[in-house]
Amino acid sequence: MKRIAAIALALVAALPAWAAEVTSFSLDNGMDVVVLEDHRAPVVVHMVWYRAGAAEEPPGKSGIAHFLEHLLFKGTDDMAPGEFSDVVARNGGSDNAFTSQDYTAYFQRVAADRLEDMMRMEADRMRDLQLSEADILTERQVIIEERNQRVENNPGALFQEQMRAAQYLNHPYGIPVIGWRHEMVSLGLEDALGYYERFYAPNNAILIVAGDTTPDEVRALAETYYGPLEPTEGLGPRMRPQEPPQTSPRRMTFEDPRVSQPYVSRSYLAEPRRAGAQEDAAALLLLSEILGGDSQTSVLARKLQFDTQTAIYSGAFYDPTSYDDTLFGVSVVPAPGVSLQEAEDAMDRAIAEFIEEGVDAEQLERIKTSIRASEIYAEDSVQGLARRYGAALTSGLTIDDVDNWRSVLEAVTEDDILAAAREVLDPDRSVTGWLMTPGMDETGAAAQPGAQEVTQ
Repeated sequence: MKRIAAIALALVAALPAWAAEVTSFSLDNGMDVVVLEDHRAPVVVHMVWYRAGAAEEPPGKSGIAHFLEHLLFKGTDDMAPGEFSDVVARNGGSDNAFTSQDYTAYFQRVAADRLEDMMRMEADRMRDLQLSEADILTERQVIIEERNQRVENNPGALFQEQMRAAQYLNHPYGIPVIGWRHEMVSLGLEDALGYYERFYAPNNAILIVAGDTTPDEVRALAETYYGPLEPTEGLGPRMRPQEPPQTSPRRMTFEDPRVSQPYVSRSYLAEPRRAGAQEDAAALLLLSEILGGDSQTSVLARKLQFDTQTAIYSGAFYDPTSYDDTLFGVSVVPAPGVSLQEAEDAMDRAIAEFIEEGVDAEQLERIKTSIRASEIYAEDSVQGLARRYGAALTSGLTIDDVDNWRSVLEAVTEDDILAAAREVLDPDRSVTGWLMTPGMDETGAAAQPGAQEVTQ
């Protein structure tokens, strides 16, 4: 089996990487345009990305970026509420939108000959959204219910929300994208229009068109529909409050009777990908894969789930694409009879042993091959390809950074990974959380039932 696996990995490593033809230019009003030319199917993905997300929200108005994303499907002078999506559906396409801390994006996937219609409608709602108080009341209830379903009814989501707030004391990344409920309930028309008029502008947007088109066609259509839109003056660079240096560990516990499986989670502030300097982020991404990327072969899985059997699950995470400092994290779900303190101690020992023992060269090569295969397979989706560029460009990276990311990953050495581990896995920059059920003792172990009393 090992020989078969080795052959399979070698074949994947030898796969030629297909790459879309990438062209970029800017319109006179400051709108950036990226064309990913791919003629394998008569389909295009049209995406508009705004360099504004939850981290740009005014104080006390959390959730307004995501709220506005919902409201953008209301009407304009030229389109009735809901007409945008109806047109897309009637033409056999699909559309949606999403909001993060760093961006808000809208997309449509349609037949290539419908690209002009998408540009016309998207340009219309960039500057001509029409909202009423009735729209606010209806859609505000929708986002509150969304928070109820995704967060309030999920103790794990509530726990992670509090973990993030404990990690970011000053930076807006500590505020959930969906918003704090007590602020969401008071979001109004003026709040939505204020955010919209400031950030929804051609000079704050990136148009990405991927699929069966050409740069000349996209340029002509973009100049026709987006070109006449007036830019917003005085936007300037993105300025956000930054975190003060963290100089001591932070700890928290979160109890909820709905918790079915207690676990330990720890996060650290970490460098994201930086334009022209992605090496540290590449080392951290590979470190996360080595520590917890595979449920069978990762360091934490081997040491905690198989060798000592102190855990039934272990993992690590790191999201390198972020405008400001991101998070690196590890988590452990203890095995039956193992307390949260014992699980945390075992996790700490496993990490310390890894730094002492070093990186397994064969494991690193397997991970690099797997990542390379994932990158190649992802290029089969023009939507995924457009999303890769959009997320990177709105996070401060360049097209060259996106194109060079794979080679940067390939160049990471074992020493680079160990250096990254020693740098990021600093207890003084960490937040450790226990998700618990009520009644667990101070070690995170289930309390033993006491003697029962019977009264007449």
